[in-house]
Amino acid sequence: MPDREHAATQMLLGASFLALRSKFLLFVYSEFRMRIGAGLIRIPGVAVYWNDQPAKVADTPPFIAVEILSDDDRMAEVRSKLAEYRDWGVRHVWLVDPHARTMYTFEGKLQEVTSLAVPEFDLNVTPDQIFQ
Repeated sequence: MPDREHAATQMLLGASFLALRSKFLLFVYSEFRMRIGAGLIRIPGVAVYWNDQPAKVADTPPFIAVEILSDDDRMAEVRSKLAEYRDWGVRHVWLVDPHARTMYTFEGKLQEVTSLAVPEFDLNVTPDQIFQ
């Protein structure tokens, strides 16, 4: 279950994208249901859609999907979710760990990074922006 660090990280990360709405047509959601396959629903911590608002239960991939680790998450399950997002067509798949204050991108494998980059928005999200 999400704890204080998870919740704070989710809010700060979402705020990073909300701040860009004056420049880009973004739809930013937390805990948003996405139907990524027949009978398969996933709910990332943060999902960002660019230019097109999704259906009430999304049936199209977001531009960015972020999983935020909780203490009780199992890495095998998290990696599986990240792979599902990528296979579904999500352009930027991220994992953030608010407890270890680490960030990762996923492009077939996890890669620890010092910032989460979205070149299309000229955005680099750094740990000090999303971790309290």
